[in-house]
Amino acid sequence: MRPPPPSRVTTLASKTDDWFRRASATLLSQVPCRSGCSHCCIGLFPITRLDVRLLQEGLADLSTAQRKHIVTRAAQQVTALEAVFPRLGSSPSLDAWSDADVDEAVRTFHDAPCPALGDNGLCSLYPYRPLTCRSMGIPTRHGAMVHGACEVQTFVPITRLSAALEAEEQLLANLESVELAALPEVSVGGEELLLPYGFVSTSQHL
Repeated sequence: MRPPPPSRVTTLASKTDDWFRRASATLLSQVPCRSGCSHCCIGLFPITRLDVRLLQEGLADLSTAQRKHIVTRAAQQVTALEAVFPRLGSSPSLDAWSDADVDEAVRTFHDAPCPALGDNGLCSLYPYRPLTCRSMGIPTRHGAMVHGACEVQTFVPITRLSAALEAEEQLLANLESVELAALPEVSVGGEELLLPYGFVSTSQHL
């Protein structure tokens, strides 16, 4: 797969990748992310319209057979989601959902693999993966406590990010908010939706 074409979205993705590399380097062995580890690729999570654009760019770069396989898996998950949460049938937007409602959907479909996850444990759309995926693996801080980013991080991280890297992380989040607000589809369909919808390109779902 060739690298993503330059765009405002892929520029933000590249900046996030660069931040992750530097953050990971400062934490040494505390980041267990390795090629083939797909722990964080299992389970539902919200994505933004920026992520949808990335995923759609990636799908367009695949062969017809690869694209059809991923979209079919996503469509099956969408059907299952709408059977349990009928309100998604009228709109996939999560903007009006409470945190508790989103958490319920995530718990209900906790074992659903990402439609782009290959049988080899690798992402079929890695250069175009969502921004959340690009920063996953860095321990998170809540007050004075630092926690592992996933269940694979079973140890208690003793090193926290430097103030400079934490500040840069916030700057990236602010930039994401600005770029997201500029998307015309946000005013029509909201900012966030559940992962499988990002692979389904029909106007009915997006």
